[in-house]
Amino acid sequence: MSIWIVFKLLGSLALLMFGMKSMSEALQKMAGPQLRHALGAMTTNRFTGLLTGAVVTASVQSSTATTVMTVSFVNAGLLTLAQAISVIMGANIGTTLTAWIMALGTSYDISLAVYPGFFLGIILIYLKKHRYIGDFLFGLAFLLLGLTTLKATGTAMDLGHNEAVTSFFQSFDPNSFLTTIIFLFLGGVMTFCVQSSAAVMAITMLLCSTGAMPIYQGIALVLGENIGTTITSNLAALSANTQARRAALAHMFFNVFGVIWILFIFHWFIDGVIWLVDYVGNWLGKDMANMASTEKLNFVLAAFHSCFNVINAGILIWLIPQIERFVCWVIKPKKVDEEEDFRLHFITAGFMKTPELSVLEAQKEIISFSERMQRMFGMVRELLTEKDDQKFTKLYTRIEKYESISDNMEIEIATYLEQVSDAHLSDDTKGKIRAMLREISELESIGDSCYNMARTINRKVQGKNEHFTARQYEHMHQMMELTDSALTQLNNLMGGRKESFNVNRSFNIENEINNFRDQLKSQNINDVNNHVYTYGIGTIYMDIISECEKLGDYIINVVEARMGTKQRDA
Repeated sequence: MSIWIVFKLLGSLALLMFGMKSMSEALQKMAGPQLRHALGAMTTNRFTGLLTGAVVTASVQSSTATTVMTVSFVNAGLLTLAQAISVIMGANIGTTLTAWIMALGTSYDISLAVYPGFFLGIILIYLKKHRYIGDFLFGLAFLLLGLTTLKATGTAMDLGHNEAVTSFFQSFDPNSFLTTIIFLFLGGVMTFCVQSSAAVMAITMLLCSTGAMPIYQGIALVLGENIGTTITSNLAALSANTQARRAALAHMFFNVFGVIWILFIFHWFIDGVIWLVDYVGNWLGKDMANMASTEKLNFVLAAFHSCFNVINAGILIWLIPQIERFVCWVIKPKKVDEEEDFRLHFITAGFMKTPELSVLEAQKEIISFSERMQRMFGMVRELLTEKDDQKFTKLYTRIEKYESISDNMEIEIATYLEQVSDAHLSDDTKGKIRAMLREISELESIGDSCYNMARTINRKVQGKNEHFTARQYEHMHQMMELTDSALTQLNNLMGGRKESFNVNRSFNIENEINNFRDQLKSQNINDVNNHVYTYGIGTIYMDIISECEKLGDYIINVVEARMGTKQRDA
């Protein structure tokens, strides 16, 4: 019989974790774009950043989601690292709402809300128009069912009267500092192992509410959970870029600092929280003194979690510049040559938790891809005028490497997006993935055009018999200047919000490129006929001009994909 109770306990925790995950994903699908815009617009200073982080995390029930969005904004240059730290502090406060949901769920009879939630959820899912609300209700119902089953299992196990369990916890001196450290360590290890702070909080509430574990030891577990969840994010960020690792380290520093100062006033602080719970309960008309002490302990745990994070944020918000300097000092940027670094910067295995946020990270990777292509074109412009053979060879080799990078980036981003598209996505996100696949295909074509120009220039240099005239150089520089302007407009679009982008600028530059190409094509025929230069050098010259015009077409295709317009006829 005992083995079935254990499985029931594990199953209820699984239901709880699945419910939390489903709720978070559904909320992100419903409000993801709006929340991302809020993060970008409402973090003008450390205080609004703190508030924004708390509200967004409470809304999506996922501090990981908030942290990932915040880091992506830092990478895009929309937020400074200092602003990101304030948002992460706020995320720590927002995530404490989970503990209050559990406290209410384990202290009141919420079983009546479970099955109506499932029923309404399935109806809304089949209606499709409101399926994300249905997904949310399903997740909420699973969460409540998990809490209800957990409460019933705890009652059935009667841990408070289980001599083996109570003896184990009583063997630790509640007033000993060593006991606090031991349970703090256990909380961190448990959170790291199960990869869910919500599950550890649920276990803690179960042990405390049944009377098996004293409240002081339970709160030590909660403190350990705060550190354990940052270990997970730091390990996940190991393969990420510098800013992601700095943000993860700031998160760990925030929680470790809080644990250190609270250890000095541990028992006094808990006694204060218990007094606060009694006072607020009595003010609300509920006699907390007469409430079963075990039932009250769940509210004490939730109140401690909130008070700890709020006070810790209140202390550290004044030290954000110092925290920023510390994490930048600890984590130095990797010294890797850009053209030698084939690794994707933003897409990292294990760091992303939901498909909606994975798409956001992929978009940042595409922005990086676009910027690389403009740097590659800049190298081609340098190659055209390079006279030193050794420098020419080195520059040509770099362009070859960039062409290889563009091929690899297209394949890796496309593979990643295909994996993401297998998940249950919103229609808006599916449309974004289709547009992004088109964007990377056209960006790779830009890389091919750059490489074709470099090979054409190399062919001319290897011939060594003929040279461009001064007029040809002037025309090629003019054409390349127009093309580079088109690339600059493209990167302005990719890195900003498309609503504020004037797409007519890009179309006007493309028209200029087309008209200039037609003008030069006619002039080239006349110059060859008039023996201004040979047919051979004229062909190489027009190959470069025509490749610039093709590159301009690829740029417009990316712009159209980003703006959501239809493919033009070439």
